Amino acid sequence: MPGPPRRSRRARKPASSFGTAGDQIQTLEVRDLRCQRKSSRPLRGIDTNKTSLSVRKEDAVSTIVKAAAVQISPVLYSRQGTVEKVVKKIPEMGQQGVQFATFPETIIPYYPYFSYVLAPFALAKEHLRLLEESVTVPSAETQAIAEAAKEANMVVSIGINERDGGSIYNTQLLFDADGTLIQRRRKLTPTYNERILWGQGDGSGLRAIDSAVGRIGQLACWEHNNPLARYALIADGEQIHSAMYPGSFAGTLFAEQAEINVRQHALESACFVVCATAWLDADQQAQIMKDTGCAIEPISGGCFTAIVSPDGQIIGEPLKVGEGEVIAELDFAQIDARKRLMDARGHYSRPELLSLLIDRTPTSPVHERSAHPKSDVCAVVDEERTVEVL
Repeated sequence: MPGPPRRSRRARKPASSFGTAGDQIQTLEVRDLRCQRKSSRPLRGIDTNKTSLSVRKEDAVSTIVKAAAVQISPVLYSRQGTVEKVVKKIPEMGQQGVQFATFPETIIPYYPYFSYVLAPFALAKEHLRLLEESVTVPSAETQAIAEAAKEANMVVSIGINERDGGSIYNTQLLFDADGTLIQRRRKLTPTYNERILWGQGDGSGLRAIDSAVGRIGQLACWEHNNPLARYALIADGEQIHSAMYPGSFAGTLFAEQAEINVRQHALESACFVVCATAWLDADQQAQIMKDTGCAIEPISGGCFTAIVSPDGQIIGEPLKVGEGEVIAELDFAQIDARKRLMDARGHYSRPELLSLLIDRTPTSPVHERSAHPKSDVCAVVDEERTVEVL
């Protein structure tokens, strides 16, 4: 049976003014949407009607960013098919003037629903299939997404199953509007059944990143239940938070919990949250049920694709059924309005009493140590090779 029709939901917010405080000077380019009329043709990307502003790095700029939370189905069991679907979706949103988009958790090639419904001894076949279809970084697949982002002049946040050797990781990729991959971070701790499949991430990606549309932080699913991980991004000054969940998973309660997660984070971080979940249509549910023998309940519901303002309010109407996008204009002046009252990294913090220690060292399975500095080793070797001639 075909799933519900794809829908696009939009909400608009008015432009506003400048904020305060900061140090390092940089030049930012922002679209002036205040002159855009309702009857105007759709704009593509962020290179139309640009205004160059010289501002301090930490200042809240009079910026409006058009963002999209994307609820999309994977092409089940196909890395290539899902990448092609994503690459097609990006320019479609670009034609609507979208400047930033969040796609669901591990949408490429698909979320491992089988790990939730199969016993560990019974999932080897599905585990190996996922390994085979997972994405290597960099690869032709990541290059295709980069080129689509560049063509649409769009910043793209997307979740993948990343293959690294014989291991799989839950990875979030962030592409800038010029197609540059500016962040690759791995989920710190896979949740419950996911630990059978995915390795752990490290703290190197637990930071907000400057992009063409502002400072962006990313977390996946139940990382939003880890207050210290969230505070790392709050303290790093994120302006847009990209939240990803699997969707079509664990029923209505899962969606309700996701809503609580992202609305609370928006309040605490005083940022916009763009949250995306995936959608399984009836045919895909039937295929997973056939392959795993599971009932339909564990792979139903759980969808909450939405955009949340810095005061914790949902902008427009969330998408809970079917494919589509929630599109809204993010007025950064709202960030200052919220932080005036509560700035968790500034006037409302007490760092002399409470602070966060983060180890952002990239982890490696090999750490080399030498008994001697290189120069000393060479000297020893040279000495051993010297033969006195009488």
